[in-house]
Amino acid sequence: MINEKKFVETVISSSWIFTANSDDQLLENHCLVIDGGVIVDIVESDSVFNIYQANEVYQLTDQLLIPGLVNAHTHLAMSLLKGYADDMDLSVWLNKHIWPAEKSLVSPEFVSDGSRLAMAEMLKGGITTFNDMYFYPQATAEVSEEVGMRANIGLVVLDFPTVYASDSQDYLNKGLNFRDTWRDNSLITTSIAPHAPYSVSDESFCMIGTYANQLQMTIHTHLHETEAEILESLKKFNMTPIQRLDKLGILGPNVSAAHCVHLCATDINILEKNQVNVIHNPSSNMKLGSGLANIKALCEKGVNIGLGSDSSASNNRLDIITEIRSTLLLHKGKNQDAELLKPLDAIKMATINSAKAIGLDGKIGSIEIGKRADITAINLNSIECQPCFDPLSTFVYSADKNSVSHVWVDGVIKVKKNLLVNIDEDKLLHNAKLWQTKIRKI
Repeated sequence: MINEKKFVETVISSSWIFTANSDDQLLENHCLVIDGGVIVDIVESDSVFNIYQANEVYQLTDQLLIPGLVNAHTHLAMSLLKGYADDMDLSVWLNKHIWPAEKSLVSPEFVSDGSRLAMAEMLKGGITTFNDMYFYPQATAEVSEEVGMRANIGLVVLDFPTVYASDSQDYLNKGLNFRDTWRDNSLITTSIAPHAPYSVSDESFCMIGTYANQLQMTIHTHLHETEAEILESLKKFNMTPIQRLDKLGILGPNVSAAHCVHLCATDINILEKNQVNVIHNPSSNMKLGSGLANIKALCEKGVNIGLGSDSSASNNRLDIITEIRSTLLLHKGKNQDAELLKPLDAIKMATINSAKAIGLDGKIGSIEIGKRADITAINLNSIECQPCFDPLSTFVYSADKNSVSHVWVDGVIKVKKNLLVNIDEDKLLHNAKLWQTKIRKI
């Protein structure tokens, strides 16, 4: 008796698959079998159609499949402020330009339009998940649901009033109401997002820690981004921000700390002890002149390191492939050690490590049976990428975001042959120019 073939939604055949699993498997001439948004099988290409019949089949010769990239630190709506205040240090940039502009501009419409622009850019660059921190989370979530992108959305907390909320309790109340509304959406998760130790008091941090523990939520914050931040903390609290948060009992494996540029040995030991996740943002840190994180020391301590772009206002691009390459080159150069990091190390920072940092490594971040089908395809059949002796090395050192050919989120195609499937790019560009005109007038 001949066995009947199993019907599935999608089969993707490619020359290489980097799984980013615990064995760092790089498979040649295999297929991903996807059904119901889940990876249900990984099969050799020669035998897949003896077992399965699919509604959609993708034959991606000379292409590398990787887990969908995770942007672990973003402020999406700030894409509308891209290029608004360039070439300034963080304090001047934030206090003299960005915060005043936001006071005039920020609204649900601003967040919605900025987030849509950002999501389009990220999807075209192979990013399938983002970890955001901004006002009006409802607006971001609505666009994310419309676009079909996976999001971990931060419930921002500050101690001073903005157009969004009046004080820390008001920020939390609004954020937690948002969480309750969206908690059953399969693509949306939430974290509590205290902006930074310099903008959030001890009392507010303790309240945040209580909520995070009771609701089993992750925490997303800025930490040790500049030397000035640390000097201010030493003057006010007689300890660094990391030491202060450790004393308050805030730090733990549920915390993702963006930047961590300036760290003493004690700070690094505290991060290791508490299993804090560090989110490296090399491009933003360089552009703002903030410095460069000691990734070598963090790696030696076994600290989980993810990658983020930060906002378009401080980076000018939401491009994790650039962050992967920059991470490798910067830290090899800084440490005068060509063997410090390998391509697969940096790719894992942008996939499984970032997924772990936001509490989603059980669902995404690696290509494994049973995980959600968030997949990015990298075309290595180009002048820039040939000849190709090692697909991971070629991807990291030779490819760029224009090499992204296809993207799937939850098994649904979002980018096909380099084009967005369900976003009108012309309409998006027109809207961005309308905002440019409006912003110029403030």
